[in-house]
Amino acid sequence: MSIIKYNPFNEVENLWDNFFNDDKFIPMASRSIPMMPPMDVYDDKDNVYVDVALSGVDPKDVNIEIENGLLCVSGNVEKKTEIDEKNYYKKEIRRSAFSRKIALPSEVDSEKAQATYTNGVLKISVPKKNEAKSKKIEVKIK
Repeated sequence: MSIIKYNPFNEVENLWDNFFNDDKFIPMASRSIPMMPPMDVYDDKDNVYVDVALSGVDPKDVNIEIENGLLCVSGNVEKKTEIDEKNYYKKEIRRSAFSRKIALPSEVDSEKAQATYTNGVLKISVPKKNEAKSKKIEVKIK
């Protein structure tokens, strides 16, 4: 028989693993975390683009606001009453309110923003503001 050295951290690791691998833990966590749709933000020399994955969301239920350099995309995915009557073994598709705010990487002209919704992806395009050219100011000595 071999001797196994006692390591108190093994017990902590086992507790940690069991806690997160417990099927009862995962649904509780998914209910408490608000829906945060994934997004891509990128730009070119003229525009800032934001793609938001909103599969199953009616575009009429989406609000888009740009204020002080922050883009906010929010809305609601309605829960259908017949869904509650099903006998689920696992339920991961969320039907709740969502909201996502992100600071835009440059100054934009929010009045000219455009949005389209295709195949579950909301595509927002916002033109960049023309950068003011710097002006050299000469200091006069009196």
